[in-house]
Formats: sequence, structure tokens, C-alpha cells
Amino acid sequence: MKSDYYEVLGVDRNSAPEDIKKNYRKLAMQYHPDRNPGDKDAEEKFKEAAEAYEVLSDDSKRQIYDRY
Repeated sequence: MKSDYYEVLGVDRNSAPEDIKKNYRKLAMQYHPDRNPGDKDAEEKFKEAAEAYEVLSDDSKRQIYDRY
């Protein structure tokens, strides 16, 4: 089961794009594979955060996601 993208990034549904980007960058730095070599859990969290940011940073994708 997929996680809620807003929960993954730790933001509210009505968050501004700047807040989404800020939280994504924080998570990306924390879970980046170069900072956590060999840690599969961190790698998965990094990928999940990147996927969430890809959807929530694009207005059209975010609208579709919110409708679902």
C-alpha cells in the first residue's frame, strides 16, 4: 500500500509549494544514499520522498492526486 505523499513529506494538504520543497530537501539530505551507504531503509525512504515531491511539486499532478 502506498503512503500518503503529504505524510511522506510531513506537510499539510494546503501547504505552499515552498514548504513542500523545503521539507523534501530536508528529507533528501537525511536519507540520501551517499550519506547512508548500504542502508536499504534509508534508500527506500529517499525514493519515496522523491516520488512524493515529483507529484506534489507539479500543479497538474497534484490536482489529480488530490482528487484521488
